[in-house]
Amino acid sequence: MSLYVMKFGGSSVGDIERMKRVAGRIAAKQDEGHRCVVVVSAMGDTTDELIDQAKQLNGQPPAREMDMLMTTGEQISVALLSIALHGIGRSAVSYTGWQAGFRTDETHGRARINEIVPRRVLESLEREQIVIVAGFQGMTLDGEITTLGRGGSDTTAVALAAAIKADVCEIYTDVDGIYSTDPRIVKTARKLKEISYDEMLELANLGAAVLHPRAVEYAKRYQVKLVVRSSFNHNEGTVVKEEASMEQGVVVSGIAYDKNVARISILGVPDEPGVLAQVFGKLAEEGVDVDIIVQSGVQNEKADFSFTVALSELAHAKEVIEGLHSALPYREVTSEDNLVKVSIVGAGMVSHPGVAAQMFEVISKEGVSIKMVSTSEIKVSCVIESSNLQKIIQALHTAYNLDTEEQAFVGGPKDRR
Repeated sequence: MSLYVMKFGGSSVGDIERMKRVAGRIAAKQDEGHRCVVVVSAMGDTTDELIDQAKQLNGQPPAREMDMLMTTGEQISVALLSIALHGIGRSAVSYTGWQAGFRTDETHGRARINEIVPRRVLESLEREQIVIVAGFQGMTLDGEITTLGRGGSDTTAVALAAAIKADVCEIYTDVDGIYSTDPRIVKTARKLKEISYDEMLELANLGAAVLHPRAVEYAKRYQVKLVVRSSFNHNEGTVVKEEASMEQGVVVSGIAYDKNVARISILGVPDEPGVLAQVFGKLAEEGVDVDIIVQSGVQNEKADFSFTVALSELAHAKEVIEGLHSALPYREVTSEDNLVKVSIVGAGMVSHPGVAAQMFEVISKEGVSIKMVSTSEIKVSCVIESSNLQKIIQALHTAYNLDTEEQAFVGGPKDRR
């Protein structure tokens, strides 16, 4: 008898019929002789609707009250799913995140998990119950309700799997595994049988939405066996584990993209020690994450440098830079927001020189200019104009021998968390 954690996102439980189908899937897993703990997101568009209602009342709703509001979506899901399981003769019990033992820090909207005390979950399993846990939420030691932010339900599932020493953590979504790239863009994308934690973490950080980076970090840290599969069919999924066997001839495992990219350039900065520290120190102090940084040559003791930030942070980042003008004289600040970051990822890149050069050549042959480049041992990222995204993804996918003859499966709207 194995212990499974099964996570279902918002699209998987988006309506009553889908809720019934998920209940049947959980019951089938139990019939195979397994114990089941299930983590569920809010139904369909519930979260978006709650946010819209709050903003109609207050353009800047308090973070604490938003956490109080947002957690109700998952509570509806877990109660309905437990009711559905009872309806087909199964013993089930639903818990909020805090009832399941999730203790977090005090940061509303993006809390971090400090510890999990899963006493009630384990007791329910001993009573042979199916345990349904609300994802995305927890509670501080002072009793304040918190939410875990983007990807919170994935993180809940993996962290809970680690805490109760589950044999497997299955993430059910609208695609039936992890593909070599977004199957909505490349219909012949290759489904991976397995992928390493490091490769998956790079892909997740670079924009692949199938798993959130925090969930992959937890899985790697606690060696949780992850399987990504579809809630809309019974196809075998993709296993995420410590070391994945490399397919012969496949050096690049996946291609990711991130549309949430903007570039800021600061021109005519004094070429003096401490300038970069001053700029990026202030951005960090203001909570602005910086990704790629490029400094150009020096002329007349003046330098230019550029960096990327999230598109959603562009206005804030420019305000921070403008606020430094009196202490840091520069000639001009410019920005671009019609950009996308395209990245190739693969553990095989370590032992295969020329992979980056091939990427640059492919992009060049498509007549597209590369604005910025960033590399690591297992990834290369290029910033290009967003209008070229689709043709570049397809060209790279073909160049790295990732195309297949099979059509990728996409079963429903993308899960939000």
